[in-house]
Amino acid sequence: MKSFNIQNRRYLGNKFKLLKSIKELVAKKCGNYSTFIDLFSGTNVIANSFNSNKVKIISNDLLYSNYVIAKSFLEITKSPNGLVKKIESLNSIKTDKENYFSKNFGNKYFTKDNAIKIGAIREKIEKISTNSNEKFILITSLIYAADRIANTVGHYDAYRENLDTRGKLELQVPNIDYSKNKNNRVYCMDSNILANEIKGDVVYIDPPYNSRQYSDAYHLLENLASWKKPDVFGKAKKMDRSHIKSKYCSKDAAEELKDLITKLNTKHIIFSYNNTGDSKDGRSNAKISFNQIKNILMKKGKTEINQIKFKAFTTGKSKTENHKEILFYCRVK
Repeated sequence: MKSFNIQNRRYLGNKFKLLKSIKELVAKKCGNYSTFIDLFSGTNVIANSFNSNKVKIISNDLLYSNYVIAKSFLEITKSPNGLVKKIESLNSIKTDKENYFSKNFGNKYFTKDNAIKIGAIREKIEKISTNSNEKFILITSLIYAADRIANTVGHYDAYRENLDTRGKLELQVPNIDYSKNKNNRVYCMDSNILANEIKGDVVYIDPPYNSRQYSDAYHLLENLASWKKPDVFGKAKKMDRSHIKSKYCSKDAAEELKDLITKLNTKHIIFSYNNTGDSKDGRSNAKISFNQIKNILMKKGKTEINQIKFKAFTTGKSKTENHKEILFYCRVK
């Protein structure tokens, strides 16, 4: 059966292409470390790349859909029995019966047939999962399969007017190295609250930079993962997302960051930031300035700044000239 890796999904702010630079910086500055914390983990490609038998990973994200994926790739220590057979059985489902998912998202984000099958598979997962770990992995497989055939440009803030994505839905097996996950911990919390409860050697911070809420961009996957079947509204068919709105997308972002950095109990801080503050699209304007970040980190310890040329994954409309990713490094006092 085909398999997929953790980075095989479309996601705003995905740092997979920046991974080499981050690893080089950690190797150069952080010496020996036994704990790596990723506080705004998103796709979890950064946390996953540092995962090893010698390093404890602490991963956190506010979105439950990202938490499910992190649990699967970073915390589960043994493959569920009969996993391949269960994925094969889910792929073999044939039905034309409408369901919650197809009624709300069919002929919009997916073809009607694919939407019916996605909903049917999600219902089946609830019935055939014998434990939470198995359920996490099956949901993860479905999220990646759905994302591959979604009628979008890589997010769910809107769908293409012309339904031109007609690929076949096919669940695959996640490529997980279970042997590395013994000591890892995965959370789904407000990072500023979690900072009071954890400590470690290296922390990587990549918060939202602007008013674009990730709960708006990935509401559909959040809905699919939690499967509470809430009412949806508007053309984009979004559910109530007030409980997963990030304060880092608000006017209080700088104060939130100051509070977070003050609370952190780590030896090294790596902060990822991009210079989209001058975007023509108002929603893309940075809520925290370069100087604010620098000043906050300098109060925590000796801070260095590294600039890297980097082409970011955007919504398809944003065009930032001379885009650069900035990696702040802070050696905590």
